[in-house]
Parts: sequence; C-alpha cells; structure tokens
Amino acid sequence: MEETKQENNSMILAANQTERPDPMDNFRIYTGGWNITNMHYFASVAFTAIPFGVMAVIWFVVVGIFLLCACFCCCFCHRKKPYGYSQYVYAFSLVCLILFSITAIGEKRFVDSVERFTDYLVNKGISIYDSLIRIQNILISAKNIVLNQKNVPDDLKQEVDNANNRIDSIGTLPRVKAQDITNEINKLLKHVNTALVVLASIMLLLAFLGFLFSILGMKNCVYILVVPGWIIITLTFILCGLFLVFHNIMSDTCVAMNEWVQNPKANSALSDLIPCAEKEAGLRIKEAGKTVTTTINDMLNQRVTYANTDNLYNQSGPLVPLVCDPYNYGDSQQSCGDQVPLPNAEEEWKKYVCQASGSGNCMTAGRLTPEMYDEMSSAVNISDGLYESSHFIATVVDCTMVEDTFRNITQNHCPKLKKYSAWVYGGLVIATISVMFSLLFWLLYARERQHRKYTKNVNKGFDQSPLAGGKKP
Repeated sequence: MEETKQENNSMILAANQTERPDPMDNFRIYTGGWNITNMHYFASVAFTAIPFGVMAVIWFVVVGIFLLCACFCCCFCHRKKPYGYSQYVYAFSLVCLILFSITAIGEKRFVDSVERFTDYLVNKGISIYDSLIRIQNILISAKNIVLNQKNVPDDLKQEVDNANNRIDSIGTLPRVKAQDITNEINKLLKHVNTALVVLASIMLLLAFLGFLFSILGMKNCVYILVVPGWIIITLTFILCGLFLVFHNIMSDTCVAMNEWVQNPKANSALSDLIPCAEKEAGLRIKEAGKTVTTTINDMLNQRVTYANTDNLYNQSGPLVPLVCDPYNYGDSQQSCGDQVPLPNAEEEWKKYVCQASGSGNCMTAGRLTPEMYDEMSSAVNISDGLYESSHFIATVVDCTMVEDTFRNITQNHCPKLKKYSAWVYGGLVIATISVMFSLLFWLLYARERQHRKYTKNVNKGFDQSPLAGGKKP
C-alpha cells in the first residue's frame, strides 16, 4: 500500500511517448512513464523490436525454402531459354554497396555518444553521493571536537545526528547502486558494440566479395556466399530490433529529463539516478550545518581568548586574532576586519605557535602550544568544510544541481545521441535491405555473365546448348 501511494505521488515522465503494449501485463498499454527500474517499462520498449524479429523469422524460413528449391532445380532442371544482359543489376548492386559503406560510418559515433552520456549522468550521481558522504563524515567529526578540554554540547551532537539522518533520506540509492548502473550500461553497450562491429564487418565483406564475384562471373563463389549472407541478414534484422530498443530508451530518457527540467520535482523516477531532497529537509540540513559551524567558531574564539590571557602557561607575543564567523561577516579579509577569515585561520595561527616544554609551557615567544594549535586546526578545518558544503547542500536540496545536470544533458548530449542512434538504426535497416537485395541480384548477375556468350551465339545463329545440337536450324 505504501509503495503504491508513493508511486501515485510520483511525477510520471514521458507519459505519452512511453505508451506501448506491455507483454508482461497481457499486452495492456503501459502507463507508468519512463522508469529504468521498472521491468514493465523495459518489456514495453522491447516489444517495439517485435516487427524485426518477425521479419528475421520470415526471411530465415522463406529464403531457406527458396535455397532448398534452388538446389533441387540446379540438380534436376535444365535451362531452355536464353538470358539477356541487364545493366540495372550491376548498377543496383553497386548502389547497395555504396549505401552500406556510408551507413556503417555512424556506428562509432553512436557508441561514443552513448558512453559520454551514461558516464556524465551516472558519474554526476556518484559525485553527489560522494559529496553527501563527505558532509556526513565532517558532521561526525564535529561531534568529537575537544577544545581546552571541552567537548561540543550535547544538543549540538543531537543536531548532527538529525542532519545525518536527513542526508540519508536525500538519496534512495546508495553509491554502489549508481556504480552498478554504470557497469550494467557499459557491459550492455560493449556487447552490442561488439555484435555490431562483427556483423557490420562481415556484411561489408560479403557485399564486396559478392559484388566482385558477380562482376567476374564466378557463379560458384557467389553461391558459396549465399548461405553465410542468409544467416548474417537474419542476425542483422535482430540487431536492428535491438538498436530500435536502444534508440527508444535514449529518446524516452531525453524526453523525461526535459519534462523534469520544465517541472522540477524531487519524487520521480529520475531520483533513482541523482538524488534531490525536499526543500524542508534541505533547509534543516543547511541550518544544522550553520549551527555546527557557528558553535565551533564560538568554541575556537573562547580558546583564542584563553591564549591571549597573560601568565597562564608562559605565553607571550602578539595577540592571536579571533576567527571570523562567515555567516555574519563573510569569508574575506576585507569583510572580517581584524579577525581572520575561516579559510585562512589555520595558516595564520601557525605564526603564533611557540615551542613547548614537556609540562605544556611555552619556552619561546608565542601564544599557542603545538597541542593547542593541532586541536584548533582540526576544529577550524571542520568548520570551514561545513561552511563550504553549505553551498553544495543548497544546490542539491532545491534541485538546482540536478536541474542544471539534466539541462546540460538535454542541450548538449541528447541531440547528438538521438541523431547518431537514429543514424545507426536507419543505417542498419538500409544496409540489411541492401545486402538482402544484393544477395538476390548476385545470383541473377552471376548467371547472366555465364549465359552472355550463349545469348550472343543464339543471336548469331549458333546454339551451343546441349539440347539444341549446336547450330540454329
């Protein structure tokens, strides 16, 4: 019930484009929209490849029967009619070869564009998860800060725990799932690319050899090429269907991202790739980070004030500057005045470190012992890290970062992706049909070459056919 409620509250992406028959649901129209975690979506997309599967079966069966009949006729039938020479057969075979060569060029560009698209998308998601984990680690470290033998307040520790729980709720998938998506996409792409390269190479070789053998009139060699050509064309029909599925998934993804950018919402299928939190939770996380940073800065300034008091542990020299609260004054030297900006505090305080004795007293000029400096450096790094992370949290929680990511994809990746996927898909269809017709015309043209001399002799009045006896009556 809870899962159904959550799905009902989700924004359906690319709803119109993804309405396809779902073979896993008695061929009812799929209405769940773009969702790569839903098997019904994949089943409905895969169903679009059925026409090519049917064509592959029909081609395999019909041509198989034709080849059997041709073998039977070659063995038991005799030729009785002369054959004329047709230049159209030669021209069509040449056109088929040229078309296939041109359409095969787009394959590498398609694979490269898919790899760039998936790498950018999933790596962006992993980057966000890694940044969130880094923020959690900083918050956990803040709970363990000790300055002047004082721990952080208990209410601050509770605030840190609450912030970490809210960060956990931002992403529905752990980092490893995002990495799994990358691995699965790359693995599938590698297999498809290998199949495409192998089949394309074989088809190109068959087209060239068949064209060459038919011109030279090497009928037996052409006949030998027919069987592998018959099988390769069957496999290529299947590959056409697979690329149609690829093209549809990529097109659906681009439409889904574009719709999400037009109407950003955290709860959607795209949140499985890149997390986007609700505004209320995000504001609380940001407020918690601000509270932790301010509290740490107050503790640091108390420590600095203690160090600036004379005759406590034999400290001396110039007074240590207080740390500037970035939420009140910013993080530049100009806005902080006499106080040290948070990013520069560690380096600035190093000038005030003295050499200490075993008992912890300063033996040289300076107001900070090495132990005090280490404690303060650790605390100021945590405070600065949280402050810097506040900008990142703001872009994640209000979906700005996700929106920018998807806008980048729809503007810079999708046009090329659609272009090259359509190019390869259309190219495969054209190449398959071209080689299919070439296969038939090779046979006709090879026989035509063999009978050309016989036709000329008939026209001169001589018949060399064994059935005619040699001379025209």
